[in-house]
Amino acid sequence: MAKKVHPRGLLSSSSSAPCYFSSKRETFTIWMKSLVLNGKGCTVFDSDGHIMYRVDNYNSKSNNEVYLMDFDGGVLFTILKKRYFRLFGSWEGYRSTGKVETNPKRPDFLVRQSFNMLRRNSDCEVILGLDNNHPYNYAMTSLNGKCACKIVDNFGDTVAELKRKEARSGVVFGEDVLSMEVKPCVDLSLVMGLLVVYGLINSLM
Repeated sequence: MAKKVHPRGLLSSSSSAPCYFSSKRETFTIWMKSLVLNGKGCTVFDSDGHIMYRVDNYNSKSNNEVYLMDFDGGVLFTILKKRYFRLFGSWEGYRSTGKVETNPKRPDFLVRQSFNMLRRNSDCEVILGLDNNHPYNYAMTSLNGKCACKIVDNFGDTVAELKRKEARSGVVFGEDVLSMEVKPCVDLSLVMGLLVVYGLINSLM
């Protein structure tokens, strides 16, 4: 019998309009599954079990264009995969006004995977603020395998940390059930957009 991650969240959304900046530290449960039958994606629950974000990729054979949505299906970020030199790639995130952008302008973030000749890794450089011509950087660093990572800012402070979800009894859930803790005063939709890119890089969705 399959475990229920947050059954209440499957039935209702938050009672109020979503707030994308939090004034306190937040913990989310990420189920690396889409609620759409035969689709790929992920579903993000808040600490009360409400669905806050979701990715539903109807074209399960391709992840070159993915949409991060809120509970109601409003598009928050359009994420595009770009390839160059046939081997290396990057991911661009375009903030949306709630609908799919057919001709996106300058991306709001750019993710480039680090290249290491000695070992394969999922470390990434994240360039933010491209739309304002004042870029600043985050970094995504893998921790103990593809199901754990942290996002750090220019000062080395942890912005968000992703890991396997663990029950209060100490039982660890499967690799498709993760927990993410996000520090206060962070753009939650942006962090979730970076989580989506990390999931795409590591074939978690």
